[in-house]
Amino acid sequence: MNKVVVMASGEGSNFSAIVDRGIEVDRVITDNPNANVIKRAEKVGVPVFAFDRKEGDRKYGSGWCDRMVDESIPEDVSLIVLAGYMRILSPYFVKKWVDKIINIHPSLLPAFGGGCHAIKDAWEHGCKVFGVTVHWVIEEVDAGPIITQRAIHKFDDDTLESITDKIHRVEHYVYPDAIKKLLQGET
Repeated sequence: MNKVVVMASGEGSNFSAIVDRGIEVDRVITDNPNANVIKRAEKVGVPVFAFDRKEGDRKYGSGWCDRMVDESIPEDVSLIVLAGYMRILSPYFVKKWVDKIINIHPSLLPAFGGGCHAIKDAWEHGCKVFGVTVHWVIEEVDAGPIITQRAIHKFDDDTLESITDKIHRVEHYVYPDAIKKLLQGET
């Protein structure tokens, strides 16, 4: 039985897309106790491990967060799926779970990697082609081997908002598809 853990910090739309495509999620981990992903997970009966990263950092200093997350992941996990988890993982964490952590990024990596505003950055740069990348997580941010990419072309009547919407719709198809293929050993 495959065990998939989803880590998210916000809305949870990628989590919902994953579940809606028939992928069984063992648990959701979030560093934001107010994240909407909690409601989405509870609605479909997926257990949630939530903690407040900011409060913990104040109390315990840096590094405690990855230890908390690490302790909440089952040793026999098949795949750790970052779905809008807005925290850079420590080298210790990445090394421990090497070849089990994937991420989705809203650009055609390596372009516009490493930032939280990739779509806006690409828009302001004047890009005519946008996209999404699913990649393996390594210690360097957004630099892991690419699993799959999908391009999205900008049309004359597109706005930043319409491009953002297109990218999210593509993410909701590409990410579950990549996860299924990885779990079936197809990539």
